[in-house]
Amino acid sequence: MIDKNLVIIGGGPAGLAAAKSAYDSGERDIVILERESVLGGILNQCIHNGFGLHTFKEELTGPEYAARYVEQVEERKIEYKLETTVLGVNADKVVTAVNETDGLVKYRAKAVILACGCRERPRGGINVAGSRCAGIFSAGTAQKLINIDGYMPGKEIVILGSGDIGLIMARRMTFEGAKVKAVVELMPYSSGLNRNIVQCIKDFDIPLLFSHTVVDIRGEGRVSGVVIAAVDDKLQPIMSTAQEITCDTILLSIGLLPENELAKSATVKLSPITGGATVDENMMTSVDGIFECGNVLHVHDLVDFVSKESEEAGRSAARYIKENRADRDYVEAVGCEGVRYVVPQYVSKNTQSEQIQLKMRVSNVFKNVRLVGLIDGKEIFSKKKQIVTPGEMETVTLNKAQIDEIRKGKRLEVTLKGE
Repeated sequence: MIDKNLVIIGGGPAGLAAAKSAYDSGERDIVILERESVLGGILNQCIHNGFGLHTFKEELTGPEYAARYVEQVEERKIEYKLETTVLGVNADKVVTAVNETDGLVKYRAKAVILACGCRERPRGGINVAGSRCAGIFSAGTAQKLINIDGYMPGKEIVILGSGDIGLIMARRMTFEGAKVKAVVELMPYSSGLNRNIVQCIKDFDIPLLFSHTVVDIRGEGRVSGVVIAAVDDKLQPIMSTAQEITCDTILLSIGLLPENELAKSATVKLSPITGGATVDENMMTSVDGIFECGNVLHVHDLVDFVSKESEEAGRSAARYIKENRADRDYVEAVGCEGVRYVVPQYVSKNTQSEQIQLKMRVSNVFKNVRLVGLIDGKEIFSKKKQIVTPGEMETVTLNKAQIDEIRKGKRLEVTLKGE
């Protein structure tokens, strides 16, 4: 058993930002456990630009953004272990890990930060009919094949789902000479950023079919085509609209799921809406001393927001190690009437924070609305928005006066109201 003050699980953007922040807050006894052979996480395969505008005030590629944080971690001489798989975490903050060099290792931590990221929803998660033929990839797998391994998944592509990875891969496949025949989206709106719809789809005249889905996959041995159909207002296929599109490859961009198996092993309470832990303004979960941040907490649209949230988790973990106490006198924060969820889900009545950022996603596309915060029915903030969409995370930063109002109440509701 190795005693360690802070164990961070995951060496992607969330884990790196949390480690840097914890170190800068005075904590020195830190180890990062990363299962891949290099730090940086998913950013290493995201070779497109668009990262870092908030954090570094310049546009970077994914590997460049990751490298900035890796450099900061190495400058601080923060310990990290690569090719190390974490097998389990329990409620006593004992972390069990294994690697080729050390074998099976147990760390007894004073605090743990879960920064495990998320995974893609597989084909089995949506029950598409058809054979188990070759040529069906998740969009992220295809991205790794092209950008890291140097393999081309196919030449004629249909993409199911309009998440950001799917939109980006539509452009990437086009750059590599493939023909993207359609991006098919079940909902009447995209789950990706508007800038990706413009830059990756419209700029390349790629058909984007809303309110459509794949009802059959054709092919023996290799995909030969897909059958798509429009859906009704209950999202059920209208078979009279069915049409076949020939293709040799299908990319799935049908959602991301927080990787929370370790949180479950530690008996951390999870949100049924986000799939991540329920946390307070310090990013602490329902288990004292276990924190969560980044895409394992809830799926973000920008890595800059991941870094900011994770830095808060690092500061809070360092403070918890020093004080060894958790405040559980909470005000609950919930989303209502068009707001699917709010993170954090709890605000401490004794919080010392001067600012708290609330992050949320809406359930549909709404125009000319206000994001309104109500504490026991009393309005404490209102933010006008010309348009809100499920694909873009909304944020509201609370000031000290608003936090003081929350501390007096019992329940914070964030809702949408028309102008």
